[in-house]
Amino acid sequence: MKYPKKLKDGAAVGLICCGSAVSGYRAGQCVSFIEKLGYKAVAADNLATDYAGFLADKGAVRGKWINKMFGDPGIDAVFCVRGGYGAAGAMPYIDLDLIKKNPKIFVGYSDVTCLHLALNQICGFVRFHGPMVSSNMLDNFDGETSESFFGAVNAGDAYEFKNPRGHPVSVLKEGKAEGVLVGGNLSLLSASVGTFYEVDTENKILFMEEVTESVGRLDRYARHLLNSGKLRNCAGIILGQFKECFNENRPDYGALECLISGEFSSLKSSSTK
Repeated sequence: MKYPKKLKDGAAVGLICCGSAVSGYRAGQCVSFIEKLGYKAVAADNLATDYAGFLADKGAVRGKWINKMFGDPGIDAVFCVRGGYGAAGAMPYIDLDLIKKNPKIFVGYSDVTCLHLALNQICGFVRFHGPMVSSNMLDNFDGETSESFFGAVNAGDAYEFKNPRGHPVSVLKEGKAEGVLVGGNLSLLSASVGTFYEVDTENKILFMEEVTESVGRLDRYARHLLNSGKLRNCAGIILGQFKECFNENRPDYGALECLISGEFSSLKSSSTK
């Protein structure tokens, strides 16, 4: 995969909303925050557009801004302002040939997973599943987060991942595996099956995270990946945060614990490590 250029002081950072919008006030805060970090902020004009009550303008407009940020030689990196809903609606309008010729630092997560998959699997360059400006940086960009973020985007071709302090990595099934890291939000990974950016897990390390979903929905998404062969073809699985996921029937028994004892327990007899 191609590694994008490092983020130098004074670099131009494009700000986009792939799905949901933010308020005009919040958009201004995002611009100010990026500039306080020592970069030049270039904001798409749809960040605060309220379309259909939950989108940052039509899919064609959001796709246009994705293309524009990657195609503009004056833009050094592209940061997503937030996730939310609707990024899949922009996918038919992105110019993958254009983007492939212009690899840049790209940061976002959650609903942005579909774009991550396309940039990774079709365009072939490294992207960063990381904090978004409005959703995370404005309110919680502490020293440890900042150190991890800039360490990753400026690491070049080698980076050692470390969990946050106080949150040690736990092992559900012992073994050794290696492969390209792919993945993102569980519901978006499930929804990618059958699309032109369908997640390719064969011999790869599959990373998954989710937020505010019930155990029933988690089971549905995981079962879809299992039945489509995605969980059995991968070399390994990494589970990230499953924040505010819940079990409405057994509040004392977490949603992730149910998922692990259910769908993922069936992988013990497979070749997945």
